Amino acid sequence: MQVHTKKHHTNDALVSLKLLVHPGNVERIKRYVSKIEPASSESVTLDEFYSKHFGDQPQASVSLKGLRYREDMTQRQLADVTGIPQRHISEMETGKRSIGKEIAKKLAAALNTDYRTFL
Repeated sequence: MQVHTKKHHTNDALVSLKLLVHPGNVERIKRYVSKIEPASSESVTLDEFYSKHFGDQPQASVSLKGLRYREDMTQRQLADVTGIPQRHISEMETGKRSIGKEIAKKLAAALNTDYRTFL
């Protein structure tokens, strides 16, 4: 389920859709979607977006900082809620520290998202 962000959508003609499907159906679904909704010239993949806007920063780091901003939390507040030292959160946001599964679950609970966002 999507949650409201601080910025409003700029293109009302498109709707974001996220699906959880069996791995065996991924290609079939992609083919079907491409038939009924051809990609526009404005479409970019997630990898292309991160590469263009964030260079070599890891996606998990960018996501952590963005989600923390969305929830209007400081690193200190996030540290207090999760029990993760603020220094570690800073290192995760700059890509100097990786985010493991257990830490991802704590962050996800505090930031109202799926833990797999950080993996």
